[in-house]
Amino acid sequence: MFDSISNKFTDIIRQVSGKSRISEKNVQEVIDEIKIALLEADVNLRVVRRFVNRTLEDAKGENVLKSVNPGQQFIKIVYDRMVQLLGDGRSKLILKGPDTVSVILMMGLQGSGKTTTAAKLASVLKKENRKPLLVAADLIRPAAIKQLEILGEQIDIPVYAEQGIKDPKIVVQNALKFAKKNLYNTVIIDTSGRMHLDEVMMNEISGINKIANPDETLFVADAMTGQSAVSIAKEFEDRVGISGVILSKFDSDTRGGAALSIMSVVGKPIKYIGVGEKISDLDPFYPERIASRILGMGDVVSLVEKAQEAMDIHEAEKMQKKMSSATFDLQDYLEQIQRMNKMGPLESIMEMIPGAKGAISEDDINQKELGREQAIIQSMTYSERGNFRIIGPSRRKRVAKGSGTSVYDVNRLLKKFEKMRMTMKKFAKNKKYQESMLKQMGM
Repeated sequence: MFDSISNKFTDIIRQVSGKSRISEKNVQEVIDEIKIALLEADVNLRVVRRFVNRTLEDAKGENVLKSVNPGQQFIKIVYDRMVQLLGDGRSKLILKGPDTVSVILMMGLQGSGKTTTAAKLASVLKKENRKPLLVAADLIRPAAIKQLEILGEQIDIPVYAEQGIKDPKIVVQNALKFAKKNLYNTVIIDTSGRMHLDEVMMNEISGINKIANPDETLFVADAMTGQSAVSIAKEFEDRVGISGVILSKFDSDTRGGAALSIMSVVGKPIKYIGVGEKISDLDPFYPERIASRILGMGDVVSLVEKAQEAMDIHEAEKMQKKMSSATFDLQDYLEQIQRMNKMGPLESIMEMIPGAKGAISEDDINQKELGREQAIIQSMTYSERGNFRIIGPSRRKRVAKGSGTSVYDVNRLLKKFEKMRMTMKKFAKNKKYQESMLKQMGM
């Protein structure tokens, strides 16, 4: 997400960062470019005006124009204003203690990904040692109950559902009793949506809201809907009241207007973002990290967290020893590819590396090539993976045939791997070389 606006902001930041002097004229020109970038990203007009005016006011102060490094000072102002626009800081769910039932009411339009998001949130809370119960209160959409039951089965979380009941309020009442009786401390209610706002839906949600008395009322907005998501969220806030927002499909190639407008217009924080189709693809929303990524400054903290999820400290130490002793083999390389796949699309990983945004094109990140390499290695025997030097011409033909590739592809992988292994050894042993590489990455 934010590809278009991020590319524009990255260019703007590069123009300013190297300047040793900045005049009021320079500031005005850059502010105008920022204004255009925000409007093209479908950000609410009032939000754009407020952002631009406040940034201009801060940037024209003597602290910027007469500072030692005015370019960097200006970037800091834009970054701070961007964080403020997105919501200042991380906003966590406010739930009761583990011995009391907490209720989360999910709301949104049909097609916003509400049901899947409910399951994703249940999975997150389960990892936080809560005992969630999913409630199927969407009695309008065909197969909505079945979908939630399938998702619940995937993450081993029970789903409360009643067949033949037409009033969702009855289902919710019974579900709350069931939760108390069976010691579930977090009830997540999936409600029905519509293709557009109407009185019937709003009355139904309002009725459920009164019965459930939720601790959190979360509005699920499709990030791809842009400004319409903001106006719909405002309507839900006025009629029912919402405590926070979850943006689904945040990984889509959209302009980002909803994310950049919703906090200012609705006054409610974004709490989570859906970053993929897997159940595990729901991340906490950190305004400062997203602001950093929009400005092309990377997001090292999130990158480290994703890496830690994919590999523990003992695996990392073991891998470092193999790299330094040049015993890193093709099996190790295969495992690294699989770990990278767990971290998400390579494009999103590159966005988190400072300086990589815009410097590395999609052509440089060939996901298909990695998939082909994975197939080639998996067609090898374990002895071949352990010692690639034994893979002669006849073995290469067999591996190519088994992986559905060509001998040329196998040769290219082996040459690349040999070169990579030597580079890894050099990197692992040479501290100065490590510092030089990290400096080039802006770290």
